[in-house]
Amino acid sequence: MSVLVIAEHDNQQLKPDTLKLVHAAAGLAEECHVLVAGANCATVAAQAAAISGINKVWLADHAEYQHQMPENMAELVVELVGSQYTHVLAAATTTGKNLLPRVAALLDVEQISDVIRIESKDTFVRPIYAGNAIATIQSGDNIKVIT
Repeated sequence: MSVLVIAEHDNQQLKPDTLKLVHAAAGLAEECHVLVAGANCATVAAQAAAISGINKVWLADHAEYQHQMPENMAELVVELVGSQYTHVLAAATTTGKNLLPRVAALLDVEQISDVIRIESKDTFVRPIYAGNAIATIQSGDNIKVIT
């Protein structure tokens, strides 16, 4: 199975958070795929394809995705996920935290927020209580949706 990373970008330049996600995803599955959704963002897809460890880049280049609104993006991500991805990762930014709860709801799985360390394919470490405590959690869902 594979991991799907949602690329952070401004339709011109790939943001460094995407590289961090790809690095974090390295131990989760045999393949890592990246979704670049935006408008006139082919250069971003080329930048993503150049990242070491990326096996496939999905490009959704349409005016509908120009501002990466979560209402449009969530349906696209769910359509891609199908049965081919075990993990969906997005940066813990405004974009990722707005998109992934919608994706998780459509997939009927829990969303795992603000992961700071990946222990295994189903075990993650994240802060709780406004960062005053660290929790190790385990997810039994078939698809893990993670920021």
